[in-house]
Amino acid sequence: MTDARQVIDNEVKSNDVVLFMKGTPQFPMCGFSGQVVQILGYLGVSYKGINVLEDEGIRQSIKDYSNWPTIPQLYVKGEFIGGCDITREMFQTGELQQLFADKGIAVKQSA
Repeated sequence: MTDARQVIDNEVKSNDVVLFMKGTPQFPMCGFSGQVVQILGYLGVSYKGINVLEDEGIRQSIKDYSNWPTIPQLYVKGEFIGGCDITREMFQTGELQQLFADKGIAVKQSA
C-alpha cells in the first residue's frame, strides 16, 4: 500500500464523514465540490474536507481507492457514497438524510 493510500485509508476509517474535494470547505475550487459542501452545510453535518489539490499522490490514489474516476468523493463511516451527482440525487430524494440517520450522524437541517 502506498503512503497516499495509507493516508486515505486512515482518514476514511477515522472520520465519520470525509469529503475528498478540490479546495477546502471554506473555499471550494470547483463547482462540483462546492455543491457537495453546500449540501453538507445545509444539513449541518460535521465532516472533514481534504483538499486533493494539495497532494498529487492523494489526488490520484483516491480514484484508485474508490474505483471512481472523479472528485469530489464522499465517504460516510468508511463507506464510499459517491460524487457530486450521486450525493445531490440522494439529498433531493431524502436518501442522504436517511443514510446519516441510519449511521448515527447528527443532521441539523437548516430551515
